[in-house]
Amino acid sequence: MKNLQEKRQRLRWQCRRGMLELDLILQAFFDKNYLTLVPNDQDLFEQLLTYSDQELYSYLIKRQPMTDRAMQALMERISCGG
Repeated sequence: MKNLQEKRQRLRWQCRRGMLELDLILQAFFDKNYLTLVPNDQDLFEQLLTYSDQELYSYLIKRQPMTDRAMQALMERISCGG
């Protein structure tokens, strides 16, 4: 139980980025949706947080396509607010 809470706190902290736009989008998605994501999507979200701010922003505004379909589906969900 404590490990899950610590993990959620760590992930929420990692949603804080160097770009305000990403902070707002990622934290809102995390707060609203993370606990209801299936475990695979939770893992994808954690992986997504390892991307650079520039990569994330490019994917969110669709300047750069993602090659991983599952990750692309998650990004679509994030960009739509949930």
